[in-house]
Amino acid sequence: MQKKELYLSLGANVGDRKDNILKATAAMEDFLKLPATCSRIMEFPSWGFCSSDFLNCVLRFDIPDSGADPELFLLALLRRIKEIERAFGRTAPAEFYADGSRKYHDRPIDIDILFYGKEIIDTEILKVPHPLAGVRNFVLEPLEDVATEKLKENFPFYF
Repeated sequence: MQKKELYLSLGANVGDRKDNILKATAAMEDFLKLPATCSRIMEFPSWGFCSSDFLNCVLRFDIPDSGADPELFLLALLRRIKEIERAFGRTAPAEFYADGSRKYHDRPIDIDILFYGKEIIDTEILKVPHPLAGVRNFVLEPLEDVATEKLKENFPFYF
């Protein structure tokens, strides 16, 4: 059976940052019923706002391709990600400045969907590949640890 690579970015800058990342990783593995390949956990300054530093990593899951609609799968995954973030105490909804740019906040865990196979999804609530992945060192550096040649071929812009 063919597999699709799913890449997630995890970050935390509140509470026991490393424990939050490890527990969120376990929650994602439990939901997907698959083990993750995890990058090194690295420390980076906050991005988009001034606050305490984040610990960040990237997870890769090799998902069996069942032929299901990728957008439906990713929307279900996004719902689960939001549930996990709330379970860790993340309460701030997305906020925006008057110019439309995003207002960022501290968070006990943040999970972003980066890539899913070669899929390109562009809806109001879901964009894959993640539109800011290529400009965030806290994504690019850990991504190097777990990226396969297949990902590099599909999305050379990021490497």
